[in-house]
Amino acid sequence: MKHWRNRLAALGAAALLAVSLPQAVFADGLLEEAVPTQTEEAVVTEAQARDVPAKSAVLMDAGGGQLLFEKNAHEQMPPASITKIMTMLLVMEALEDGSIRYTDSVVCSEHAAEMGGSQIWLEPGEEMTVEELLKAAAVNSANDASMALAEYVAGSEEAFVARMNERAAELGMKDTVFRNPTGLDEEGHVTTAYDIALMSRELLRHEDITRFTTIWMDSLRGGETALTNTNRLVRFYDGCTGLKTGTTDGAGSCLSATAERDGLSLIAVSMGSPTSDERFESCRTLLDYGFSAFERFVPEVEIGEIPVIRVKNGVEGYLSPVLEEPPSLLVVKGRGADVTRTVSVPEEVEAPVEAGQKLGEVTFALDGQMLASLSVTAGNAVPKMNFRTALGLLLEALFR
Repeated sequence: MKHWRNRLAALGAAALLAVSLPQAVFADGLLEEAVPTQTEEAVVTEAQARDVPAKSAVLMDAGGGQLLFEKNAHEQMPPASITKIMTMLLVMEALEDGSIRYTDSVVCSEHAAEMGGSQIWLEPGEEMTVEELLKAAAVNSANDASMALAEYVAGSEEAFVARMNERAAELGMKDTVFRNPTGLDEEGHVTTAYDIALMSRELLRHEDITRFTTIWMDSLRGGETALTNTNRLVRFYDGCTGLKTGTTDGAGSCLSATAERDGLSLIAVSMGSPTSDERFESCRTLLDYGFSAFERFVPEVEIGEIPVIRVKNGVEGYLSPVLEEPPSLLVVKGRGADVTRTVSVPEEVEAPVEAGQKLGEVTFALDGQMLASLSVTAGNAVPKMNFRTALGLLLEALFR
């Protein structure tokens, strides 16, 4: 019977609903004890965060990219289905540049249909829209849907994987090598907790992705195929916006969890936990630590603090510097007043000077640790003075 497995999945989801959602949830295909929805902010110390049951972990500010906590952050490990964060990022970028559309129909290939693992049981030749496949990849961690999307975006798995690695390099993911778009264990397919945070942050820039990553339960094929999010924090953690689970024999249990509260957007990554429960415990603890320990701080710099800079051998003797917009930072709660700033600009520069040329910087630090650096640039170009330029200026002054 066609799609008999889909109907069984739908029956399973119905049975799950019948026994009351707060009692149990599915994560990575396994029935697990659910945790109560968090209603009050938990106070977690850095020492407690350091004890999370994960081989490596990071906590990052999604807004400014600050690393707030790390544990073996650059240790290479298999990422399992967290790989799909990069897959989803490339899909979202293709949607943004117009090369594909949500409504496009994608035909499943033989290769995509044979992926195994987490799946929606696509059949060769079956058609689904980009939106349906993206939902399946984000919610159900479907390998077949992810491969179908990869082939549609790039033409082949090989071409898509090449783009994955190019994009990783562009994002500064120095310790990452992708071998496939699904995360199934493969020799040399590795990344780090820090690199996962980088690509998670980039994916969150595409706000529409949370329309998929925050789904708890849904269905495809007119209700025949049930979808239940593998990330149970979506249901049981206040402010959770995603993002992706991963579990294989080689990787253990992994999670990139994102959440937003009171203007703070955080990314917690846990890799190599022994059990699924422990990956959720790790990311919940890290997020709790972030929300309880940090607050947003916007540094202020008056342009008058930046001195006017002399220009040597220029057609103008001085130029006015321009300071880029200060970023929004996270600091330990109550420490904003302790942030120091240092202005580093030269008294004089040599002409010619290009508009927008970097002249110096303003740095912000707390307890000797740099938080941010703002570039000081030239607001206008100043050409070099030569005989022809000097003569032209002289004639202009005479006729004026």
